[in-house]
Amino acid sequence: YMASDDPDFERKAADIIGLYLNPPQHAAVFCIDEKSAIQALDRLDPVLPMSPGRIERHGFEYYRHGTLSVYAALDVRTGKIQGKPAARHTSEEFVDFLGQVVGGCPPKQEVHVILDNLSAHKTSKVQAFLAEHPDVHLHFTPTYSSWLNQVELWFAKIERDVIARGVFTSVSDLARKLRRYINAYSANARPIRWKYSDTTRRVRSNELTATG
Repeated sequence: YMASDDPDFERKAADIIGLYLNPPQHAAVFCIDEKSAIQALDRLDPVLPMSPGRIERHGFEYYRHGTLSVYAALDVRTGKIQGKPAARHTSEEFVDFLGQVVGGCPPKQEVHVILDNLSAHKTSKVQAFLAEHPDVHLHFTPTYSSWLNQVELWFAKIERDVIARGVFTSVSDLARKLRRYINAYSANARPIRWKYSDTTRRVRSNELTATG
C-alpha cells in the first residue's frame, strides 16, 4: 500500500494518470527522473553461480571506483528510454537533459513531463527553461508518490539487470554499460499499461513488474 500526506493528492494523481490513459492529441508525454550515486563497484571476489541446492553467492569485498548519476526519460507512448549518465546530480544537469529530450521532439510540439518534487526540478534554471519553451508543461507527482512516475519501474529494472550484480572497472565502464543497456532496452521497448485490480488500492503495472 502506498500512502501520501499530500492534501492535493487526488487532483495531482488524476492529472498524471489522465496523461497516461488519455494524453492530449499530438502531444508528447515523458516520465523523467534520475538515479543518483550509482557506485562503480569492482568485485574482488567472483560471483558464484547457482548450483543444485545452492543459491547464487556474491563476495563482500569491493573496490569502489566512484559514483555517477543517470537521467532517464521514458516516452509514455512507445516505452522507449532516453538516458544520460552524469558525473553530478544538479539542476544544471537536469535542465541540460530536459533540453535534450525536448530537442528531440518536433518544433512547437506540446510536451508534458511527469516529475517528482525534487528541489532540483524547481530551480530558477528550470523556470528560465520553461520561459524559453512555452510548449513544455511539468506535472509533479504528489508527496511520497513517486510510484506514479512510470520511469521508476524502469529504474527498478536496470537496478536488477545491471547495477546490483554488475562488475565495473571504472566510472566510465559503468557509464558505458548503462548506455548499452538503455540502447538494448529501447530497441525492444513496449509502453507500460496501467491496470486496476482493486480500485480501493494503489495502481500497479502489468508490464515491467510482472516480467522483471
